[in-house]
Amino acid sequence: MTNTIVVTDRLTKRYGERLAVSDVSLTVRSGEVYGFLGPNGAGKTTTLRMLLGLVRPTSGSATVLGHGPGEPGAVARTGALIEGPGFYPYLSGRDNLRVMARYQRVPDRAVESALQRVDLAERGDDAFKSYSLGMKQRLGVASALLGEPDLLVLDEPTNGLDPGGMADMRRLIVDLAGQGQTVMLSSHLLSEVQEICDRVGVIAGGRLLAESTVADLRGGSTLLVRADPVDQALAVAMRVAGDDAVQLLDDGLSLELGEDWAPELARALVGAGVDIREIRPSERSLEDVFFEMTGDAAGPGVGAAAPVEEER
Repeated sequence: MTNTIVVTDRLTKRYGERLAVSDVSLTVRSGEVYGFLGPNGAGKTTTLRMLLGLVRPTSGSATVLGHGPGEPGAVARTGALIEGPGFYPYLSGRDNLRVMARYQRVPDRAVESALQRVDLAERGDDAFKSYSLGMKQRLGVASALLGEPDLLVLDEPTNGLDPGGMADMRRLIVDLAGQGQTVMLSSHLLSEVQEICDRVGVIAGGRLLAESTVADLRGGSTLLVRADPVDQALAVAMRVAGDDAVQLLDDGLSLELGEDWAPELARALVGAGVDIREIRPSERSLEDVFFEMTGDAAGPGVGAAAPVEEER
């Protein structure tokens, strides 16, 4: 049975009259990359802060690595980057990490390893205040890696990175999970979550709407058919797939069939004298699923990358 690293039960946080997080029950398993997906303001950061013991929940409960949030047993085995890194501006990146390493009683050699892993070793002696937003973000991830924690909690880890930096960060996260570490990350970038996460929790308006694997959320593939005449193609498709498995679209037909059915469907269409323009498998993206689930609740803050500050 897979070990659970994080478990919450109806976790709720209210600020006065505003309900920031409502009855969130989720489970993060050992060795996986768990994506906490939702628009800006959905309650992602508040939930992560409760898991780290930085915010006390109004109601509900949580356990992290078998301990209560913020307890020494959980803190010692957790690395985190929440709401952007905070460092001494006039110290170098390397010295900032050394301060943190000594506070955590981690040897200095861990600092060099962390800088290498986030590709900051060559800029480690530069003052933190001279770093771009993306470099500051990478240094924050480096600080979370100190001490080889069992659990990494990363809030928007690719924020401020250019496309190359984003790709590097995704590879790093996947590598960490491959080495047995568990990563829980929040993001509003659906393509990012779809690419690297094993399971996701979808949150909007403070409520957890779904928790599943990315594949299960997206569902199985369908066949997209564009053919003429459409009415004749529709009749053939319904005969092959069944009446309820065919949907008429603006630009063709959608059949709830796997791509293995394409040859049989093509033969049936040609045999009926239908001119085939296209047959191809089609899969729903995580973005499609998200907007189906949330409707207008998602707002403009989901799916598009945040403005990028040029890497230096």
